[in-house]
Amino acid sequence: MSWTPLCLVSELPEKTAKSYKFDDLSCFIIKYEGEVYAYLNACPHRNIELEWQENDFFDYNKDYLQCATHGALFLPHNGYCITGPCSQASLTPLTIHIIDDRIHIKY
Repeated sequence: MSWTPLCLVSELPEKTAKSYKFDDLSCFIIKYEGEVYAYLNACPHRNIELEWQENDFFDYNKDYLQCATHGALFLPHNGYCITGPCSQASLTPLTIHIIDDRIHIKY
């Protein structure tokens, strides 16, 4: 595994997400309450990608991350599922590192 550079923190507005695909990895990063988080793009219920439209991971009010297929809701800061078929499970977090405003992911 190595550090892979992604976008700049300044290019990621609050309560938005960006998805990335690598050879065998689908993931996304979000900015929530000024912090950046990264998760595998896989719902713990059926291991399917969360969004219907590219980079659309938040619910309507942008309070939670949402699985578009099952409606499960996840806390943005830790990926914990609060409702839905995977209740009490969590998204898989990924390690990030920010260097000179650029977000890097361990891949």
